[in-house]
Amino acid sequence: MQTATIPSTWRNDAPLVSRTYSTEQAAAALHIKSQTLRAAVCRDGHYFGVRPQKARNRFLVWDAAAVDALVNGEVAQ
Repeated sequence: MQTATIPSTWRNDAPLVSRTYSTEQAAAALHIKSQTLRAAVCRDGHYFGVRPQKARNRFLVWDAAAVDALVNGEVAQ
């Protein structure tokens, strides 16, 4: 026996998931060593104004838009 499905409109009101980079991915994008990012966070709490978030698995995640802004020579917000 088949059941009928009720068509529904697609909701697009869900918040967009922000893209993030791992420390290794952010370092590769910035052409630096990953330890440079870790040392800057340990020393100053940020790397040129970009502050990482700590993920549930205790790793650091970096906002992709901020890292891409640094790559393009812009000021990170």
